[in-house]
Amino acid sequence: MLCRKPDTRRTSVSQPAASTSPPAPPPPLEGGRLVLATIAVALATFMNVLDTSIANVAIPTISGDMGVSVDEGTWVITVFAAANAVSIPLTGWLTQRFGQVRLFVASIFSFVLASWLCGIAPTLPFLLIARVLQGAVAGPLIPLSQAILLGSWPKDKSSTALAFWAMTTTVGPIAGPALGGWITDSYNWSWIFYINIPVGIFAGSVTWAIYRHRESPTRKPPIDIVGLGLLIAWVASLQIMLDKGKDLDWFNSPVIVALGITALISFAFFLVWELTEAHPIVDLRLFGQRNFLGGTIAISVAYAVFFGNLVLLPQWMQEYLNYRSVDAGLVTAPLGIFAVILAPVVGRLLPRSDARVIATIAFVLFAGVFYMRSRYVLEIDTFHLVLPTLLQGIPMALFFVPLTAIILAGQPPSRVPAAAGLSNFVRVFCGAVGTSIATNAWNNRTILHHARLTEQASINNPTFVQAIDQTQKVLNLSEPSARALFDFQLTSQAAMMGLNDIFYISAIIFLMIIPLIWITKSTRGGGGGGAAGAH
Repeated sequence: MLCRKPDTRRTSVSQPAASTSPPAPPPPLEGGRLVLATIAVALATFMNVLDTSIANVAIPTISGDMGVSVDEGTWVITVFAAANAVSIPLTGWLTQRFGQVRLFVASIFSFVLASWLCGIAPTLPFLLIARVLQGAVAGPLIPLSQAILLGSWPKDKSSTALAFWAMTTTVGPIAGPALGGWITDSYNWSWIFYINIPVGIFAGSVTWAIYRHRESPTRKPPIDIVGLGLLIAWVASLQIMLDKGKDLDWFNSPVIVALGITALISFAFFLVWELTEAHPIVDLRLFGQRNFLGGTIAISVAYAVFFGNLVLLPQWMQEYLNYRSVDAGLVTAPLGIFAVILAPVVGRLLPRSDARVIATIAFVLFAGVFYMRSRYVLEIDTFHLVLPTLLQGIPMALFFVPLTAIILAGQPPSRVPAAAGLSNFVRVFCGAVGTSIATNAWNNRTILHHARLTEQASINNPTFVQAIDQTQKVLNLSEPSARALFDFQLTSQAAMMGLNDIFYISAIIFLMIIPLIWITKSTRGGGGGGAAGAH
């Protein structure tokens, strides 16, 4: 008995040590399997980000088919982004519960189902519900795609993996308007959702075939139900308030006041709860890291400005320049030329450069592009519409990879999904808020300029009276028709001036957020899983 006791004690001590030691991560993929896996994961990411913008140019058509206003049709964009933002923070808990691969593949096939429901939607409420479902199931796709790619490539090639990922996340919103416009004009808007079906089936099937034996460890962590409820409450309240504010005359409406108070109180409780909860749904403690804080705010504000303008530009071209959906989409398509060409170059350059310098150059170039757009006039030709869009591809290529590297710098592999999930939650939510703010700001600036221009349209103004008389004679119109034509021209000019204001303010915002980049530590490397250093 005495000789057995030491053996028993050694067994009881060694077993917990063995059970708590994390399993070694699978080795990187090689050769054709790495190429095919990267393509499959990238396609799933592309399918997701494509749907953030593919409906942009189709909004007037969808609104007309369903008998609603264009403002109401814009909800198709914002509800997707809001639902997507809410579901992203669940990625960490779901990953631990079901595993990275199973969750990623399930999200892909669920996205395919939701896309089919969007395509068959007979009414706007049905379409909005389907878009909410689509955005919700898409939540894990972006953060898991980053984590899966970083785990598939060797650590010294992590910047190349991030470059491939960034190529899909930048090209998706760029290709969306052009593809959506062509499909809407040539076929039917439903097909902007149906095209996800074959892409999703291929991406999901290939991903499962390659990664099913590389599943991450699973456990059953507790879920923060209170935190999730508070998150849904403040995000939903804020988004509905922004979307309905203009229609309900903002804070003159008790509904908007109630939504604002709900959003504020829910957000305050959310912050307190998540910072004190042992297993928070959102790990806000990540914001205590300088790189995560500066990088996340910078990329989120920049994305909000970029995406808000990406929604406005096609709408303006269709409403006031008489562009078809496909033509409005093609004007934005050149954005992808430099973005695709330069993304791999940035991937090779980043390990030898300071990511902060590259990101700063991107923001300065963004400011220059938006300043060029602030000089638009109603008589603008297609070349001068396309030129800033073409040049914008350069800062797009310099935008995602360095900031993602800054955000993920020094994170251990176990924290990459949480860090990527939280940063993407803030970025996507800011994209939805940015769209609502940009739409409302454009409307308000248009009304302001319209009022100022109308001050001169008085019978007491000889110049105005002479212009109306001249229009009647030249075009052989009655006085009411001449006045109606004048009002249309005045409204078009006011909308142009309002949009120029938005572009000019956007340029200033890009310059103002540059200091956020420089509060971070210098980073060199790919940025994920300890591949990047911060010093």
